[in-house]
Amino acid sequence: MNSRSPLGFELTTNPNPTDKGRKRILDLGNGSEVIYISRFLPCDESWKWLGYLDKEVPWTRPLLRVFGRSCTQQRDVCYIASEGLPELRYSGYQPRVYSWDDFPPLKIILDAVHEALPGSSFNSLLLNRYKSGSDYVAWHSDDEKLYGPTPEIASVSFGCERDFLLKKKPSKALPGANEHQYYFSIRSITLVDIHKWNLKG
Repeated sequence: MNSRSPLGFELTTNPNPTDKGRKRILDLGNGSEVIYISRFLPCDESWKWLGYLDKEVPWTRPLLRVFGRSCTQQRDVCYIASEGLPELRYSGYQPRVYSWDDFPPLKIILDAVHEALPGSSFNSLLLNRYKSGSDYVAWHSDDEKLYGPTPEIASVSFGCERDFLLKKKPSKALPGANEHQYYFSIRSITLVDIHKWNLKG
């Protein structure tokens, strides 16, 4: 795929992501799977996207309410969603909702994900920025009601590498509901001044 945004961003992805072993599928059982596509974007384009995300996105680091206590979230976020979706709320925080039209280049990423994952239809995007080695996201499952009974996620990452962890939930989860069956986490690391951007739709 080769497309250009109104702001001059160009995105080139391999129309056949299975080439050269770039696409791997891990069967987790019970109808759940992880699809991993390495080098989803060329390196030079990734750096351009990373700069755009850092400078143009209105990042915020909200105050959360967890187990009755207030704490600052250990990552920066920005939320984009299609019109008509229910509001997102987690840990007592309701982020401001931006439109895809507020950030036209991100629609190119969305189109690329839909092309790489035929049959997918993502309609919202939670951007996460991990600015240092101490930034992280704790164990969680994206099972908010607005995502439906069997939600899926697609994650596109820029910057340094972090471990993306999965942990199986108790067996009461519904078969075939990937987000209901597993917890997710991106853990902190000991290095400093490490930047990672994660686009999760």
